[in-house]
Amino acid sequence: MAKIIVITSGKGGVGKTTSSAAISMGLALRGHRTVVIDFDIGLRNLDIIMNCERRVVFDFVNVIQKEASLNQALIKDKRCENLYILPASQTRDKDALTKEGVKTVLDDLAEQFEYIVCDSPAGIEQGAQMALYYADEAIVVTNPEVSSVRDSDRILGILHSKSHRAETGQPPVREHLLITRYDPARVERGDMLNISDIEEILAIPLLGVIPESQAVLNASNKGIPVVLDEKSDAGQAYMDAVARFMGEDKPHRFLEAQRKGFLQRVFGG
Repeated sequence: MAKIIVITSGKGGVGKTTSSAAISMGLALRGHRTVVIDFDIGLRNLDIIMNCERRVVFDFVNVIQKEASLNQALIKDKRCENLYILPASQTRDKDALTKEGVKTVLDDLAEQFEYIVCDSPAGIEQGAQMALYYADEAIVVTNPEVSSVRDSDRILGILHSKSHRAETGQPPVREHLLITRYDPARVERGDMLNISDIEEILAIPLLGVIPESQAVLNASNKGIPVVLDEKSDAGQAYMDAVARFMGEDKPHRFLEAQRKGFLQRVFGG
């Protein structure tokens, strides 16, 4: 039975789409047939990060409105045979998403895939609520900043009260915390919240900590999910998070500030 995962947050710019690309690719690399859906109707960024924007002919809304079949809209990733992308529309409004239409598409995808990853837009409006409504699991993405954590807490409230599972009395959506853009040096200076503070506020299990890294920007600019950059700290941290999601016991890395040696302090670098 397919598992529906929403990647969500209350605040924009925290790395949801980067995380959706990395986590879906990570699941696919581990041999699981995976599809990632862009719910950000009107903007559409996932296909750029996945480097398939020129291959978009039909989109999520076309499928919902029966203007195209699911197979016509799905784009197979060139780097991993287990991964497919269902892009968003750039020309439609978020009201084009309906619970009935989304459910029909998810049900059809569930016949083909093990994991359905929903890349949610930020906030609590229609697109975001559609992305999380049918979720079995939620990965809540936050930066170590007060405003980001506060907005993530708001999203947890919506998961608890407005998801399909909440409305129908099923077991609750399983929640995971993913902290992105973590800079240990800034945490030490008091410029960012530390991990224990974030865990105390949100009170959900920590899935992963993704360090602030130039590799994330480089990968996005190249249209490559950063998880494919196996030498980068961010790529390794995302693969660790995927392993934990699959039930493996992995220690968290990249949590301490790098100490400069004597020569580095003297000569720089």
